[in-house]
Amino acid sequence: MNPWNVTPEAAALHADALAWDNHACMPLRPDGAFLPQLARCKQAGLDVVTLNVMFDAVAWPDGLHVLAFFRDWILSRPDDYVLAGSVDDILRAKAEGKLAVAFDIEGMKALGGQVCMVRTYYDLGVRWMLVAYNKNNEAGGGCQDDDHGLTAFGREVLDAMARVGMIACCSHTGERTAMEVFEHAANPVILSHSNPAALQPHPRNVSDHVMRACAETGGVVGITGFGYFLQNQDTSPDNFVRHVDYAVERVGPDHVALGLDYVFDEQELKDFLASHPDLYPRSAGYTGTSEMVAPEQMPAITDALLRRGYPESAIRGILGENLFRVCQQVWR
Repeated sequence: MNPWNVTPEAAALHADALAWDNHACMPLRPDGAFLPQLARCKQAGLDVVTLNVMFDAVAWPDGLHVLAFFRDWILSRPDDYVLAGSVDDILRAKAEGKLAVAFDIEGMKALGGQVCMVRTYYDLGVRWMLVAYNKNNEAGGGCQDDDHGLTAFGREVLDAMARVGMIACCSHTGERTAMEVFEHAANPVILSHSNPAALQPHPRNVSDHVMRACAETGGVVGITGFGYFLQNQDTSPDNFVRHVDYAVERVGPDHVALGLDYVFDEQELKDFLASHPDLYPRSAGYTGTSEMVAPEQMPAITDALLRRGYPESAIRGILGENLFRVCQQVWR
C-alpha cells in the first residue's frame, strides 16, 4: 500500500528506513491542544521526532513546565509513542510502529547559570542543546549578534554535556562561537537545523567552513525546511533537496540529516515574530510568517533523493541513520 503519492520504490524505501525529523516546534505552552498533531509525523512515515521545549527568549521555569507537560503527555500514550531515552528505545519504537520522541533546547539560558541543570534536563529527555539563540548569552555568541566567542561557562557546559551524553548543537550560534565549540567538544557536534549560506545568504545559515568543521567532529548538518532559509523561500521537495545536495557535496552523505523546524501553531509563530523584532529584524529578512516544509512532504523528499540518483544507503543515512550514529556515540 502506498498512501503517499510517490513512486513504489520511494514508498518502500521511506517505510523501511529510519526517518527522523531532528527539530519540530509545538506551541511552548503546557497544554495538549496541538500535541495530537504528532500523528501527522507518523502518518508521513517518520519514526523519530525531536521536539523543542524552550529557547533563549523563554523564561526557563516556563520552559521546564512545558517539558514536564510534553513528557507526561508522551508517557501517557504508550500505544502510540515512546519517549526516546536511548537508541534502543528508537529501535523498539520502529519495530512496534510507534513514534519515538526526544526533546531539545535552543540556547543555554535554559540552565539559569547552573551547569548542574544539564544532567536534570538530560534525565527528563533532552537529547541536544544549542549554545545561543540568535543573540549572545553567557555561554557564547549568537548568529545575529556581535559574536564574542565561547565563554568559560560555555566550556563548562560542553564538558557537562559530554559527561551525561547530551549532544551539542551550533544552529542559531555565531560562527566564531561555533568554531570554538567544534574545537573544544569531546563528542560529535551537530547543526540541527541550518542551511548553506552559499545558497541562501542569511545570518541563520552557515558557511561551508562551518559545515566542514561540524562534519570533522563526526557530527551532521541538518537541513531545515523553514522558508526564510531556503533559496527563493521555495519549500518544494526538489528545492529542499538542492540544499541537501549542496551539503552532501561539501561534507559527504554521512554528515547530512534533516531538521525541518516545522511550527505546528502558525498563529503563535506569526505573533511571536511580530512581538520580538530584536530576534527577528526585518533587516535580516524576517518579513512575517514563512512557508515551511511540512511533515507530509517527507515521503516526497525521499522520492526526490531517489530521482537525483542517490544510492539507497545514502538516503537511509540522510533520513535518519546518520543521526542515529551520532546518538550511539554520544547518548549514555
